[in-house]
Amino acid sequence: MPIVNIASHLKQMAQQRPDQIAVRFPASRDANGETQYTSYTYQQLDQKSDDLAMGLERIGIGRGVKAALMVPPSLEFFTLTFALFKAGAVPVLIDPGIGIKNLGKCLAEAEPEAFIGVTKAHLARLLFGWAKRSIKHLVTVGRRLAWAGRTWQEVAAEGRTRRSSEQNGTIDWHPAATEAEETAAILFTSGSTGVPKGAVYSHGNFAAQVAALKAALQIEPGEVDLCTFPLFALFAPALGMTAVVPRMDFTKPARVNPAEIVGPIQRFQINNLFGSPALLNRVGRDWRPAVQGHTPSNAQTTDVIEKWPSLRRVLSAGAPVSPMILERFSKYLLPQSQIFTPYGATESLPVAVIGSHEILGETQKLTAQGAGTCVGKPAPSIHVEIIRITDEPIPVWSDELRVRPGEIGEIVVHGPMVTQEYYNRPDLTALAKIRDPESGRMRHRMGDVGYFDAQGRLWFCGRKSHRVVTPARTYFTEPVEGIFNQHPAVFRTALVGVRKQGTVEPILCIERYPRFQSRDDQKRTNTQLLSELRDLGANFELTTPIRTMLFHPHFPVDIRHNSKIFREKLALWAATAVR
Repeated sequence: MPIVNIASHLKQMAQQRPDQIAVRFPASRDANGETQYTSYTYQQLDQKSDDLAMGLERIGIGRGVKAALMVPPSLEFFTLTFALFKAGAVPVLIDPGIGIKNLGKCLAEAEPEAFIGVTKAHLARLLFGWAKRSIKHLVTVGRRLAWAGRTWQEVAAEGRTRRSSEQNGTIDWHPAATEAEETAAILFTSGSTGVPKGAVYSHGNFAAQVAALKAALQIEPGEVDLCTFPLFALFAPALGMTAVVPRMDFTKPARVNPAEIVGPIQRFQINNLFGSPALLNRVGRDWRPAVQGHTPSNAQTTDVIEKWPSLRRVLSAGAPVSPMILERFSKYLLPQSQIFTPYGATESLPVAVIGSHEILGETQKLTAQGAGTCVGKPAPSIHVEIIRITDEPIPVWSDELRVRPGEIGEIVVHGPMVTQEYYNRPDLTALAKIRDPESGRMRHRMGDVGYFDAQGRLWFCGRKSHRVVTPARTYFTEPVEGIFNQHPAVFRTALVGVRKQGTVEPILCIERYPRFQSRDDQKRTNTQLLSELRDLGANFELTTPIRTMLFHPHFPVDIRHNSKIFREKLALWAATAVR
């Protein structure tokens, strides 16, 4: 088997660009309120993670050892993650926003032998008894506490001692010689589309992701990346970029202060920005540039649009990005720059990529006619199939599973970036994976439905579990919502199914824009809007039967990106409302 360790990218960058900043992190504010950053160069990050990796090995956190890592975004988080990769250990990464109960379940499933966390995480571990039967090693990021094991500084010091004691300080230490199929990490999904589950990543999966992202997006070493999603920030060093982490609450991207995004873009000449649709919406809608010393109180009071010329590309993922958000944010970009919307999931990323030029110039018109959301052509080295829809397991792949060209079916992917299983969840693995008899590898069922158009582009039509099956037809969320979302007074809609008198009825939930509308849109009453939406729906055979519509003040959304709509919760609310 080939030797692959995702941390080798960091060592290569330390050799090629030792003085380039690897990561900047906000530390404090000066007397003028300006954010002050701490940083590591590639040489520093490589050296510090080397020391830490040697220390981790020395205390028993080495190759194959699963280590729960509960450290918020910080220089310590970057150092620890790469140290674990270098040691061949397996970091277990769980989004703390999933809640205490789910955190406990995830840790029980993962069975980590080590627990590395801040003081608060260690307190929760003791209080709730997290993985107490499996944990043998403790490391804390914070001050030394008897019940929290060694500090990470002490572990790093042991690594430096080990180096100086071997070969008089000239030890040529290398990352663990892990194989491509060897487990590199366990990344838990957010649970926004089901129960949280641990996707098992191999070093080969990570390497394939890095190669695919670099090829699809033409990322070059030396670029500067603004990372608003901590896990994605780990790709920056592997791609040769400088990672700048903004000051924000990463669990609430929809509430980010736009100045904390625009400030770093201008200050560090950011080339690449990753942000959820909610974050792009917030910044594009609420950013107020100062005009001659005056900050306008409303977007409509000024026609001044400042450009961010350094920004070559913007990436947005986590949920479909509406053309309205793309159009609004694109005003700040130069004509040649684009917003890319990579399609994928924790289990496989990227699957397909499309840019805002194509969306705004062509596909948004089809979306408004019920075609769904175009996510572009498949990314390099991944193979995408559309199969007939079923909620049952499919043990073995067969070409007979494919649907006719242009027909909506479940999206299935196959390639080197596709994870092969969920950790300790054979039941969920059986539902999500299909064994390919030729390669011996697993194909992944995305749980999404879609189709290919005549140009070979993939169209996303929603989650399989969100389809609304009525006696007359099956409705898919994206095609229906795309028609109604074009109304200027509508922020977003969500199609749900409610059982009434033994029959499922499709119901449209509507969230209006709270502000920043034209005066006509603000004056429009709910009754007027309902009438206009029904007239709009009557123009299409797909949406003519949808007559029941309900206004909801604010849709429930996922904790990771604030963008995926919790349609299951909306369906329960709608069932109560229609009674």
